[in-house]
Amino acid sequence: MKEKINSENLPQHIAVIMDGNGRWAKKKGALRVFGHKHAVKAVRDVTEASAELGVKYLTLYAFSTENWSRPKAEVEALMKLLVSTIRKEVKTLIKNNVKLQSIGNTHDLPKVCQRELEEAKTLTKDNTGLTLILALSYSGRWDILNAVKNIANAVKSGEINPDAIDSNLFSKYLSTDKIPDPELMIRTSGEMRVSNFLLWQLAYSEIYISPILWP
Repeated sequence: MKEKINSENLPQHIAVIMDGNGRWAKKKGALRVFGHKHAVKAVRDVTEASAELGVKYLTLYAFSTENWSRPKAEVEALMKLLVSTIRKEVKTLIKNNVKLQSIGNTHDLPKVCQRELEEAKTLTKDNTGLTLILALSYSGRWDILNAVKNIANAVKSGEINPDAIDSNLFSKYLSTDKIPDPELMIRTSGEMRVSNFLLWQLAYSEIYISPILWP
């Protein structure tokens, strides 16, 4: 397929809602955690393909703020999977010149997750190829509200004149500051919604819905 892709029309930034792990596992007669474990391979394949094609930014919706309301056992399993995956993949990221970043309220993650994530980000910070962005404990509404709070504090302290607030300034206070907006958003599993993902940033993105379940 690579030969059929026009590199001049390649999106600079692709965002993905990785949906369908639970349904995939159910079809296999297994628990939802089984689907999450197999989702890791799909993450690896998409990351490697994006890097090979020359995509600059790939954002994966890995864990939303709403996911915290899932059953405790499933959340704990997801957190353990996150830690083990980061540990296993960091050498591959370095080898493939991939820089790891994250967006979201990561302070809500377990301490061990925060530690592994920060270590991987530090180890890959000088890589110059694909930037892989994990959206963890993220939601678009959280991102916008957090930006509003920070701008309000800056106005209160006299750092910002309210008349200077425009879309460019607002974007600088989002978690995606210095990251271009996605030209393309892909969602798997056939669901026709954006699920509180990059609400400001997706304003002009092309959207592709795939019926295929993420794993």
